[in-house]
Amino acid sequence: MELWEIFALLGGGLAAGTVNAVAGGGSLITFPLLVGLGLPGVAANVSNALSVAPGYAASAVASRPDLTGQGRRIWSIVPTIVVGTLCGSSLLLFTPRSVFDVVVPFLLLLAAAMMAFQDRLKALAGRRAGGGSTPYVQVAVFLSGLYGGYFNAAMGLLLIAALALVLEEPLRRISALKNVFSAVVGVTTVLTYSVFGPVNWAVVAVLAPATIVGGVIGARIARRLPSEVLRWTIVVFALVVAVILFVV
Repeated sequence: MELWEIFALLGGGLAAGTVNAVAGGGSLITFPLLVGLGLPGVAANVSNALSVAPGYAASAVASRPDLTGQGRRIWSIVPTIVVGTLCGSSLLLFTPRSVFDVVVPFLLLLAAAMMAFQDRLKALAGRRAGGGSTPYVQVAVFLSGLYGGYFNAAMGLLLIAALALVLEEPLRRISALKNVFSAVVGVTTVLTYSVFGPVNWAVVAVLAPATIVGGVIGARIARRLPSEVLRWTIVVFALVVAVILFVV
């Protein structure tokens, strides 16, 4: 690995960890970066998943003030997201790479649309599910875990979009929940991909520490930014990357 590649990974990891903690979608930085450095799609995805997992954990710890009173909700949801993540990881490891390359841009568009039309989707649903163990929340989390296990990049973005649809909570508290569940997805994928996936460990060794630093910084920023600024920044970013993936 050349020196400029190391600096690129450090910068990308710092930025991704920060964005992941704020609202999710930081892997939209590191995944294209790894592809640009020459890693095949699936290898880039699994290496990215392992690299950003420590940053998710750091963000979850730094988000503790916004997790107050949500302990029961978290513990009721963790088993569901673990099962969803295992299902998604299995899909990635046992389906052709060509399927992965075709599906990814559409998943990004879905996440962007969920954020952009969040209020309309809530109105169509006719209600918000405020409890932590309601079917609405469990289904949303399972699908987010399925997505996260299959394609880690932008998993946090989809997770926060799904949670915002079914929970009556301020966005900063939903972002804190997203950090916890992202950490759970991260641990699950680490255990799965480290055994079965084509991991580039040199990339992980450089990228992971940078995401930890970024995760701590981003969690602090998230508590200060207006919700609408977060939401539309994510939407625009997801659309841009989806278009790029469609073109390439």
